[in-house]
Amino acid sequence: MKALVYLGPAKKGLQERPKPQITAPTDAIVKITRTTICGTDLHILKGDVPSCQPGRILGHEGVGIVDEVGSAVTAFKRGDRVLISCISACGKCLYCRKLMYSHCTTGGWILGNKIDGTQAEFVRIPYADTSLYPIPEGADEEALVMLSDILPTGFECGVLNGKVQPGNTVAIVGAGPIGLAALLTAQFYAPAEIIMIDLDDNRLAVAKRFGAAAVVNSADGKAVEAVMKLTGGRGVDTAIEAVGIPATFELCEKIVAPGGVIANIGVHGTKVDLHLENLWDRNITITTRLVDTVSTPMLLNIARSGKIDPKLLITHRFTLERILDAYETFGRAADTKALKVIIEA
Repeated sequence: MKALVYLGPAKKGLQERPKPQITAPTDAIVKITRTTICGTDLHILKGDVPSCQPGRILGHEGVGIVDEVGSAVTAFKRGDRVLISCISACGKCLYCRKLMYSHCTTGGWILGNKIDGTQAEFVRIPYADTSLYPIPEGADEEALVMLSDILPTGFECGVLNGKVQPGNTVAIVGAGPIGLAALLTAQFYAPAEIIMIDLDDNRLAVAKRFGAAAVVNSADGKAVEAVMKLTGGRGVDTAIEAVGIPATFELCEKIVAPGGVIANIGVHGTKVDLHLENLWDRNITITTRLVDTVSTPMLLNIARSGKIDPKLLITHRFTLERILDAYETFGRAADTKALKVIIEA
């Protein structure tokens, strides 16, 4: 089969690889129909994720058709259309019993990280019964790819951890796909105002269309002053960091109001300064999280009802044969105006 393989920092290639085989009774083999590229894949290519070693097939998102199941799989059979969760969960360990599937002792975020992933024609899914979701009849598969990772990530790590509440003021730093997913799902809780902060005017315009009350281009270094002006000098109740670099986390530290929450989503590959000299007396909560995908069934129902349209996040489409072009497009988002790319296998 064809697969996109990580070959070391800044190196990748489309290669021929053996089709995966069942290795445990709880496994399923899924024929990929559509997958995508995540910002986390770009972090891997930068060398920010040492757990992902050269030779790994990348990707942790996608939809497909069950090709084969292990003897212990009871919820799925050959031919079923399925949504692949970015998190593999055994359902039995201490962390799974706490609904912290991302820290499953034998699973978690392993697809495209510690085991081969979804940017291929086939993928092996461990713990299939608890790591796949049936695709409802008539559902749009492209839209559902957004439910593999970015929508639950934006919702769980940003909105839920950020304790977004009715009437609150929210700032989302980073208007990329994850930040926009947080913007879409924050509106479930009717905050009074959502402020989107980014360097890219195109993405800020998209954020406006998606429901942001105000946008701030931080390129001039005056984002803090702009947010304080918008909030009457108070700051925001929830600051969501959706980039993963020191400057954006430190911006969140400066704009959060007393009693507020800084909710980190971004994947950080270098250290960030925590300015306790400014925050020690401000009753601030700082949260971190890797998505657990506990919200996926709820998001499936909301997407099916039409309350949100995840397909709005898709800007480009490629075949698997052109996945290197897809990476080029996704990696140069400022020039290409890319949000999420769909790769059809």
